[in-house]
Amino acid sequence: MKYLFIAGNRRGYSPEQCGKTMTVRELIDYLDNNFEEESLVYLSNDNGYTYGSITERDFEEENIEEDEEVFECSVCGKEHDDSGTNEEASCCPECYKTTKEYARRGK
Repeated sequence: MKYLFIAGNRRGYSPEQCGKTMTVRELIDYLDNNFEEESLVYLSNDNGYTYGSITERDFEEENIEEDEEVFECSVCGKEHDDSGTNEEASCCPECYKTTKEYARRGK
């Protein structure tokens, strides 16, 4: 039996902070083109320290309204959104940290 492990990665505290992710169609196409249909699928967490299975009950679709607040960065003076993931937020080494702190304060 073949196993397929999907690494569970923590990349943010909200979906907006996680950066690019696959669509359902991209995921289906990727799996169809690269793995055997009968492979068992597991989530690998903490570099393989713990594992999780995936069942039909584990899926949930949700609509999330995205707030696009813009603020002036106290480090570089440029305007950024509050997600900390846009290209502009990489303009200086402290911007991501500043953006994260700003979002945590709930502004």
